[in-house]
Amino acid sequence: MADVTQAQIEAALKEMIDPYMNKDLISAKAIKNIAIDGNKVSIDVELGFPAKGYHETLTTNIKDKVSAIDGVGEVSVTINTKIISHAVQQGVKPIEGVKNIIAVASGKGGVGKSTTSVNLALALAAEGARVGILDADIYGPSQPRMLGVSAKPESEDGKSLKPITSYNLQAMSIGFLIDEETPMIWRGPMVTQALEQLLRDTAWDDLDYMVIDLPPGTGDIQLTLAQKVPVAGAVIVTTPQDIALMDARKALKMFEKVEVPVLGIVENMSTHICSKCGHEEHIFGEGGGTRMADDYDVDFLGALPLDIRIREETDGGKPTVVAEPDSPISQTYREIARRTTAKLALKKKDFAAKFPNIVIQNS
Repeated sequence: MADVTQAQIEAALKEMIDPYMNKDLISAKAIKNIAIDGNKVSIDVELGFPAKGYHETLTTNIKDKVSAIDGVGEVSVTINTKIISHAVQQGVKPIEGVKNIIAVASGKGGVGKSTTSVNLALALAAEGARVGILDADIYGPSQPRMLGVSAKPESEDGKSLKPITSYNLQAMSIGFLIDEETPMIWRGPMVTQALEQLLRDTAWDDLDYMVIDLPPGTGDIQLTLAQKVPVAGAVIVTTPQDIALMDARKALKMFEKVEVPVLGIVENMSTHICSKCGHEEHIFGEGGGTRMADDYDVDFLGALPLDIRIREETDGGKPTVVAEPDSPISQTYREIARRTTAKLALKKKDFAAKFPNIVIQNS
């Protein structure tokens, strides 16, 4: 029986295409070590995105692939996750305590963007990441209601606010600071200043990802975010309806213009599932999100149904990912979370922290 070689194992692993990175594990530099001891093989895998719910499947797939090599007996697999900071727009200062910011946007209101944002953030936390959510909708903050929180943020130093923690998420919203029924009658500059303050004056604690729930449209707040906030990537939420897709395309083009990479498109309310009989129907049209993804050469991250439970659970302050963690809908949110951050993991690393500050002094 011939000895097993590292080259044989690498060749076998090159045949495995990861469904989230769309690359084999060798090309994706996810294999950190291969140790061979007689007929025993141990493999160390390092993923650049949180994927706790995928570890078991990946372990099984690697073991099956490597065990098929002649001469291999026992195979052990160790999977670790290492989330790094990724490149953002040039000349924008990083936010202390935050590695990566993901903006969730839509061109128009009513497509379920806030619901998608909170469930995406909760799904990332369920996959093993440290996550925060910033409610950037100053005029219509909805995250306090969705997270079931009515507390006011505290300030220990009189300068920064402590984020409110709910379901393992660090959260901040103007809605925590004002009464739910108080209207925000502010002009654009005040709104953008408030957004910057909420972001930079919050003491975020070592976040891998911050999800920013943007207000609909492509106006002041979105431009401020694109120009002054270090965004690593954006997710566009749409419905299959033509009118929603038309506006979603504007949001996508805005991010392209300000050089923020679009990580992909989520199609919400893709199908309607009848709560009485379970019948599925495409009431807003079909396939709009995938067509848009194809047109702009971006990833289609997933489709979510128009299901009464999503609305009821979110309105009740316990979004689907925590209310029904094992449900098919929660699993879809977790799939979207993995795809989003795997796409981000393949982007350029942020080297800004490694460069020294150059100070010129007269001596």
